[in-house]
Amino acid sequence: MKKKIQFSLVYRDMWQSSGKFQPRKDQLERIAPVIIEMGCFARVETNGGAFEQVNLLAGENPNDAVRAFCKPFNEAGIKTHMLDRGLNALRMYPVPDDVRALMYKVKAKQGTNITRIFDGLNDVRNIIPSIKWAKEGGMTPQCALCITNSPVHTLEYYMNIADQVIAAGAEEICLKDMAGIGQPAFLGKLTKMIKDKYPEIIIQYHGHSGPGLSMASILEVCNNGADIIDTAIEPLSWGKVHPDVISVISMLKNEGFEVPEINMSAYMKARALTQEFIDDWLGYFINPGNKIMSSLLLGCGLPGGMMGSMMADLGGMRTTINNVRKKKGEDELSMDDLLIKLFDEVEYVWPRVGYPPLVTPFSQYVKNIALMNLLTIEQGKGRFVMMDESMWGMILGKSGKIPGTIDPELVELAKKQGREFTDVDAHTLLTDALDDFRKEMDEN
Repeated sequence: MKKKIQFSLVYRDMWQSSGKFQPRKDQLERIAPVIIEMGCFARVETNGGAFEQVNLLAGENPNDAVRAFCKPFNEAGIKTHMLDRGLNALRMYPVPDDVRALMYKVKAKQGTNITRIFDGLNDVRNIIPSIKWAKEGGMTPQCALCITNSPVHTLEYYMNIADQVIAAGAEEICLKDMAGIGQPAFLGKLTKMIKDKYPEIIIQYHGHSGPGLSMASILEVCNNGADIIDTAIEPLSWGKVHPDVISVISMLKNEGFEVPEINMSAYMKARALTQEFIDDWLGYFINPGNKIMSSLLLGCGLPGGMMGSMMADLGGMRTTINNVRKKKGEDELSMDDLLIKLFDEVEYVWPRVGYPPLVTPFSQYVKNIALMNLLTIEQGKGRFVMMDESMWGMILGKSGKIPGTIDPELVELAKKQGREFTDVDAHTLLTDALDDFRKEMDEN
């Protein structure tokens, strides 16, 4: 018998990768005991990422929802974890140091045990402060390596990041394969490199299913020393989300690993409840296309977590682009036509902005640059003429160090617009703001 493999249910990410909503507090309270009853999960991802933002959009207090969802797992001895955007904390843009430090104390009090700290640029300067604050706040710091494929994202590149965050106190490493484009053999080699050097470090693999490599990747990382695998359950498994726990357990059991049994009666209850929650929202925020895997994602590398919002953006842009084409006497583009054009444009833009890993918020920035390019090309204006401050902030280094090299065309464009590049430690650009926020809360 091979080593024991544990499983995590990424219930938060299931919802937000298939759409952009999640169950209400009362629904989370109903599903938690059933997840526990399934008997196969050592961990559950309960919050973080877009959870708190979406809760607010739904008119709920996310603090109440996190406490309610974590409580049953805490009592059952199942660890809870959250997704943490490092410099951005729970936002889409940078957060001052004093707010980030306080967040970990708050999340620990709410019942979250582990924080998965990632940086969209893999800049350790944005991760390392959070390791210290997480420990001080009573949480386990798990540091993520955002996986992608490019000439600069080599095994040595990732091992260098792992060395730095482990030296800074990271107790676990997550291979965050947010687009599912990590090549299985590469992921296996990386897992072995980390385990051989740091056998005591827990390695958790998080791989989305979009392009179809995730099951092979899971097998490779497990055969090379991974400890925990992120999984999903029906009706939100597969598609752009994660492999189903039933299939993963079956595969690993057949490979000789020690794996838990699943209480299938509880699985079917959890499946039915999840479908009930979807029906309660009338499926408003789930694009049916997100249930379909697509090999087209291998080229552009866009992550599953943004597919819902991307398709909505594309639908709106299609109308505008087709109006331009009609005036020129050209045929209209179908959604499929435009989708392929967008994927091709992302492939064009991505290396020119320095190969930032395509994960929040940089996946959105690169996609938005590509989408705006499609419009301005149709208008005869060329590329890179509609970029906002966030997109420029990424290019100029204001969010951290870009892994690759910025294209000379963009360097020249920045110079013409009076913009300056920087290699400053991004979190030092922000001043503490807790007192201001407390004042604002009192006033409101």
